[in-house]
Amino acid sequence: MDNDGQLELYTAVAAQLKEAHARVRALQVPEGVRMALTRKLLVITAAAKHDLAAATRRLERFTADLDEGRIPEEEA
Repeated sequence: MDNDGQLELYTAVAAQLKEAHARVRALQVPEGVRMALTRKLLVITAAAKHDLAAATRRLERFTADLDEGRIPEEEA
């Protein structure tokens, strides 16, 4: 992939991550659940530095889970 294409992909993923973080902050869930979701996003962010394609797939699954209301329960 050329440098311009790679930069555009990174920019798109960064925008999606930013939106996902905003969605998590807006959720009306217990703080423990919010922290777990935030940790997942941080893992995806770190993965994007090494394997952008895999991180993109993980982010798409994460977003789909949010869209479908699949949110982890708070651990006791």
